[in-house]
Amino acid sequence: MAEEILIVVTTWPDALQARAAVRTLVEERLAACGNLVPGVESIYRWEGKVETSAEVIVIFKTTIGRYPQFEARVKALHSYEVPEIVCVRVTDGLPAYLRWVEVNSR
Repeated sequence: MAEEILIVVTTWPDALQARAAVRTLVEERLAACGNLVPGVESIYRWEGKVETSAEVIVIFKTTIGRYPQFEARVKALHSYEVPEIVCVRVTDGLPAYLRWVEVNSR
């Protein structure tokens, strides 16, 4: 693996917005893919109140080299004031898959 791979987790208010964002990020080669996980209930504190929302989680695969542009694009596409964008470095995985992520994120 030549470039470090990242798993990036984001949440979106609905499947329509999530799907459009995934398609855009994959088409722009900022991510190799994104998996939509619908039907998530989130309970969180926002502006001093506890809120509950239905959301969609998206799990993206990208590279550390693309991450700055990826993050900026997610923020531009997102309707939330402070979108959840959390990344985890991949330390191991199927080499052929990790290479596929690398190739498809550039």
